[in-house]
Amino acid sequence: MSKLMEQIISRATTMYRHIVLAEGEEQRVIRAAELINKMKMSKLILLGNRDKILSIAEPNSLNGVEIVDPKTSNNSERYTNLLYELRKEKGLSLSAAEDLVLNNNLYYGCLMIKSGDADGMVAGAINSTSDVLRPALQIIKMKTGIKTVSSFFLIAMPSGSQFGKDGVMVFSDCGVIPDPTSDQLVDIAMSAAESARKIASIDEPKVAMLSFSTKGSASHPLVEKVVSATKKLQSMNLDFDIDGEFQLDTALVPSVAKLKAPGSTVAGHANVLIFPDLQSGNIGYKMAQRLGGAKAIGPICQGLAKPVNDLSRGCNVTDIIGAVAITVLQLAD
Repeated sequence: MSKLMEQIISRATTMYRHIVLAEGEEQRVIRAAELINKMKMSKLILLGNRDKILSIAEPNSLNGVEIVDPKTSNNSERYTNLLYELRKEKGLSLSAAEDLVLNNNLYYGCLMIKSGDADGMVAGAINSTSDVLRPALQIIKMKTGIKTVSSFFLIAMPSGSQFGKDGVMVFSDCGVIPDPTSDQLVDIAMSAAESARKIASIDEPKVAMLSFSTKGSASHPLVEKVVSATKKLQSMNLDFDIDGEFQLDTALVPSVAKLKAPGSTVAGHANVLIFPDLQSGNIGYKMAQRLGGAKAIGPICQGLAKPVNDLSRGCNVTDIIGAVAITVLQLAD
């Protein structure tokens, strides 16, 4: 486990929030729950059949962990009515709502959060990203002032790196929106700055809007999208520094920044990078990871009113523990 993740887990333990693990019968999830319970990092809810879960778990390892079977829970009727009220105008019938509550743990988990019976959810070990995010968007919805669900990666550079805060940076969006509009880039930048503070302990986010142009050095519709987003952000009353459009070296290297963007408070010192599209974001984080030797943690969802995080279906127990810890930190005030 990386030093950064150890720090995240340590901070999460001090908060001890209520997190739902929707895929409670999955062996990797159960093993992670056992370790989280032992660490007392979070109060956990496992969704699934109690007998099946306990047959997989080590004896007494889940003492204190709440196990909820939607098919037998006393709350299922209440959640059914809540889902029906939330979605009836979209054509959802009461019987269809009941079917989702009883047979789809992802919906049940989100309804727990909506009802105040849990604080956040982690899933995706056996479900697709779209399946995890769909009930979150329908039930939990977006934070006030944000219309876009996006994602970010925590990038921890090798020891001694001059970039970011103590080598830690935030890259966004690298996992959700293929071709964001300028308004979506605004949402991504605002969410990423908040993520930098809450998860990466970057107290003073310096957000760079990336492009293949620096301050008008190239003219193209792809550049104009970034320019427009940057202007919108700079017209807002924000509590973080933001500037662009920047090429990557302008954003990170002081000597280049001095030549290409003199006077900028972000150029040469960026610790949050906003990519113009998913292609560049995906390429960017993988280059940092594979060529730069960075540890890449993510993608982590951002923008929802309450945190729901998606795992890779190839995740391991350590990945699940990390996702739970990050979900807890996203609940910080």
